[in-house]
Amino acid sequence: MKLQQDGELMDFPNIFKGNYKLLAIPPLILILISLYFIPQIKMGVDFQGGTLVTLSLKGAADAEKLKADLASEGLKAGVEVYQTTTGYKAEIEVPQSTKLVEAEQLKSDFNSKLPKVSSLEILALQNSSETNNYLVKRAELEAISDKIFALAGISRSQFNITGVIEEQKAFSTAYLKVYSDYQSSISLPIEKHIAYDSISVQTVSPLLSSQFISKAINVVIFSAVLSVLFVFFFFRTFVPSLAVLTGALSDVLIALGAMGIFGIPFTLPSFAALLMLIGFSLDTDILLTMRMLRRKGDPREKAHWAMKTGLTMSVTAIVAFSALFILAILTHIPTYLEISAVALAGLVGDIFATWGINAVLLLWYVERVNA
Repeated sequence: MKLQQDGELMDFPNIFKGNYKLLAIPPLILILISLYFIPQIKMGVDFQGGTLVTLSLKGAADAEKLKADLASEGLKAGVEVYQTTTGYKAEIEVPQSTKLVEAEQLKSDFNSKLPKVSSLEILALQNSSETNNYLVKRAELEAISDKIFALAGISRSQFNITGVIEEQKAFSTAYLKVYSDYQSSISLPIEKHIAYDSISVQTVSPLLSSQFISKAINVVIFSAVLSVLFVFFFFRTFVPSLAVLTGALSDVLIALGAMGIFGIPFTLPSFAALLMLIGFSLDTDILLTMRMLRRKGDPREKAHWAMKTGLTMSVTAIVAFSALFILAILTHIPTYLEISAVALAGLVGDIFATWGINAVLLLWYVERVNA
């Protein structure tokens, strides 16, 4: 395809002549395929918790053998070995420990009861009538501590606990031991079976991963509400507004489907790429809608000219993210790979969604209004 001097594609056939409604079939098929593969998306360490260990190896290593060696030590983990310009690297992803999840829950329960018990302890010293209430609440706090002691494999008798302050210190010691044991269960097998020059460890606790999920949901809801308000305020008609939002939703669904097909994990970088796709999709959809509603002339010709500009934007973005994707493959930087792969899938999906769904809806609406 050639480019005009103004940057728009030229010599591009008008696909909206004839039965343009058939253009909706390919994007609908893509969406159905995507809906099938979306449940297969793997959650990354950011959202499911766990530990990601990155190693700079002293030499080449067999990923499958390394995985088997770690499993023989009781460490079940995903292993990937790849070569970079600076040598071989290995990534070991360890899923979240059930002990850590339980320890986090116990910590939350302990901290929620601690202020009440502390205040009752002071009152009991000042007024004996509060003693029974204090002892009941203190027993509840001790029951939580006993559970964390059991997880850590230690006994209450190891501590000299006379009050709430000592109880808190003992709980913290046991809690830290649970985390220390978890880290040792990862580091010891790795040191035994892998020779490396440097190591990088990223651990996301259950509490932090739940916070990531909560924040991500809030961001999605906030952006969706703003998008809906902006679109309906700008166009003030139902069908064009619905078409714009449908195009944006279709982009995200197709990108999520590609993540499921190609095994791209759902992480903070891929989540950021999805949000970026929403913005890009709204851009192209609003471009199309503006030209269809605000300019005079044949609706099919207006859609054709809007498509020229929109495809120029899409092709430019695809070229840019293709360069980032190639860089990510050469350097094995996961963040670049996740962002570029999701963006490329979404940009391709945007072409189908904008000109196969949004344009079809708008043409149907405009021709019906003008009839």
